[in-house]
Amino acid sequence: MIRKPRKAKKFFRAHKITCLVLFILIYLIAGATVPFMYFPEIHPETVGDFEPSTFRKGVPGAERAALLETNESAWEERIRFMARARERIILSTFDMRPGESTMDILAMLLNRADQGVQVQILVDGFSGAVRMEGRSLFYALSSHPNVEIRIYNPMNLLLPWKLEGRMHDKYVIVDDEAYILGGRNTFDYFIGTYTDKNVSRDREVLVYNTKPGSTETSLYELETYFEQVWNLEVCKPFHNNEELAKKEKVKEQRALLEERYRQLTKKAPELFEPEWDYEQHTYEAGSIRLISNPTEIYAKEPVVFYKLVRLMKEAEKRVVIQSPYVVINSYMCQELTLLKEAVPDVKILLNSVENGDNFVASSDYLRNKDKILETGIPLYEYDGGISNHAKSILIDDDLSVIGSYNLDLRSSYLDTELMLVVESRELNRELCGYMDEMEADSRKVLSDGTYEVPEHVTVEEVPLWKRAAWGVVGFLLQPFRMLI
Repeated sequence: MIRKPRKAKKFFRAHKITCLVLFILIYLIAGATVPFMYFPEIHPETVGDFEPSTFRKGVPGAERAALLETNESAWEERIRFMARARERIILSTFDMRPGESTMDILAMLLNRADQGVQVQILVDGFSGAVRMEGRSLFYALSSHPNVEIRIYNPMNLLLPWKLEGRMHDKYVIVDDEAYILGGRNTFDYFIGTYTDKNVSRDREVLVYNTKPGSTETSLYELETYFEQVWNLEVCKPFHNNEELAKKEKVKEQRALLEERYRQLTKKAPELFEPEWDYEQHTYEAGSIRLISNPTEIYAKEPVVFYKLVRLMKEAEKRVVIQSPYVVINSYMCQELTLLKEAVPDVKILLNSVENGDNFVASSDYLRNKDKILETGIPLYEYDGGISNHAKSILIDDDLSVIGSYNLDLRSSYLDTELMLVVESRELNRELCGYMDEMEADSRKVLSDGTYEVPEHVTVEEVPLWKRAAWGVVGFLLQPFRMLI
């Protein structure tokens, strides 16, 4: 009995480095996962405050809308937007990485700041730490007196219970005139045509406001939401130090951005023409409203999921859900089953595991596909060759829902998320066309797990090791599904 403590002490002394590393790993893993190993329920206040009928008003409103379906159109409209700015530009993004399209956007922002426009940039803490920290390219903006960059929940390994709180919103606002909102991150995979590697298809909605200054618009609603997040205690300044502008590397980057702006005016002069008429390039819309998750960094009630399902249950004819992948728990399965009972014509479009680019989500999907099929909702797995990152919903012939929310546990219970509900038959018709194209290049999953494959669809060959890895990872990650 006396020797055991001595042996333990001797063991720890001999392996103190190993024990220290093991302790740190346990601390990080437990801290980052244990606080989220439960799923908060919807509060009665959320149920009582939501009224689906308010998402339709049946008459034209002050705002008009258009879809940005291609990465090229996303690039063009960002340049055109920013060239028109006279007072304020807001950019909120989950992921901003150095690259050609990012250089273009930063060049536009720097030029506008030089002209007196106030620029506010909000970036998630993971991207801020991994993509932006230590890079003079971003300091060239942050050191400008008319630019302020803040980071949502900066990464801090000493506080691992805060690591999973992520801001997944993606939007750009210019003055009181217009905004872009959707699922695109800010780098070359999603914006522009600078690369053909790892490109993702995505979707955004452009909203043009015909009554600037009105508080009865979705633009005002989005600005209010932005201010709420911007002023959270967890949002910290990112090197907003004008002294940085004196450093040689920062000066070099600023000079490069200034030259980049001059090149853009020569490359695409039509995007700088003030005569562009957004009314001619947008659809008439009725109600346009936001749906958002709570903005704190800890586990949250699944507000976006709940409200979207409530809205979909009101459909009279059809519901089409598009998500890059599907990761759901028993509560979500139950709600989707009830949705299928309420609206017989419901389907889900998602990437096949062969076509998608999220290894972890694919692993979970393969392990839990049977549970999803038990909801009775047909699944269509997209095999078009390019991963589809868009998140959208069609409701009947008049409502279109577009934004950042994935049909998964992380988007439901952890991240900030935004979805925009647009009442417009014309927009709905165009979105339906894109979804029909996706469905045509998809395999239908039958109730027994087999497939109905269109003749023209070719499924990518996946090596045996990858399929085995999907199985292993899917098994190992089951206790941590809430993070997927």
